[in-house]
Amino acid sequence: MRRYGSLIKVKPEKLEEYKDLHADVWPEVLKMIRVCNIRNYSIYYKDGFLFSYFEYIGEDYDRDMQKMAVDPVTQDWWKLTDPCQEPLETRKPGEQWASMEELFHTD
Repeated sequence: MRRYGSLIKVKPEKLEEYKDLHADVWPEVLKMIRVCNIRNYSIYYKDGFLFSYFEYIGEDYDRDMQKMAVDPVTQDWWKLTDPCQEPLETRKPGEQWASMEELFHTD
């Protein structure tokens, strides 16, 4: 299992819309997250930033993320959520959410 943390800004005028969307995530989106071997997925908010955390239990992260990216329902979901977000300028090429380096963990 590998842990992932990432960061993105939320547009202030879109915060309530983003919260409303995540208060009622589509079941097909939740199923695809699970099919792609993601567990314990959380999103937190603070001072204009969204922080996501999840655990990946699969064997091929890139393949699973590609599977999610081509899923039509997930693409429709992202059409609603992406306009609420403002990617960080310091993200890697191709990233929507900026990857974070894990510095510490304890069970």
